[in-house]
Amino acid sequence: MGTAIRPETQTPASEPASERPVTAARPGQSSRTGRRGRPATASPDDVLALVTALYLDGQRVDITVVAARLGLGRATIYRWFGSREALLGEVIARQLELLVARKRARVQRHGAAGLLDVLDRVNQTLTRSQAVRRLLEHEHHGAMRMLTSSAGVVEPRAVACIQALIEEEMALSGYEPPADPATLAFALVHLRHAFLWNDATSGVRGDYERLRAVQAALLGIPSTARRPRTRTRKST
Repeated sequence: MGTAIRPETQTPASEPASERPVTAARPGQSSRTGRRGRPATASPDDVLALVTALYLDGQRVDITVVAARLGLGRATIYRWFGSREALLGEVIARQLELLVARKRARVQRHGAAGLLDVLDRVNQTLTRSQAVRRLLEHEHHGAMRMLTSSAGVVEPRAVACIQALIEEEMALSGYEPPADPATLAFALVHLRHAFLWNDATSGVRGDYERLRAVQAALLGIPSTARRPRTRTRKST
């Protein structure tokens, strides 16, 4: 079974949903309280909140800067998260899970067509995301590895998120996927890598229109239901 999709958190209507951080505490403000008269110690949640804000603002994440702003040692952050890449991956994975949940909440259709609508909206949002573009600009091949590697944080979480989406649709509407949910989710996510990201330039390819057509086929939508209408030419 896939991991459950995190519930949607409301964002101001004036702000792009994909660009807003969703955090429990403001950067530098811990949810834990220390003894009276002593400053509270920053927590892992504080680190995630600050890194999320930096990521969504398109800034490069520097662990030395994060540690200094929160009054922590670099060693503490590495002890909590293992590496800078793992920390950034956790932030990106959480934002992706929240994005999928938001899009699912806005799509009214169910079955394969509903799943395709959700995936298409997610793909278009990722293509337009300034946070993703800045990440690719700052990190280059490191960003590609972070977004697509099965050994990282983001890709396995993305697959689990889509698997949960498929399994939820099976339970709600009786959708019968053409492959088992885990395999289908893996294929859908890896297709997104191929059509949205340009590994040659470490940039955004953004070919979400062709991606929609291929994902429709994987979801089992008949070609007649997804073929674009063609304009007939008048005979002269």
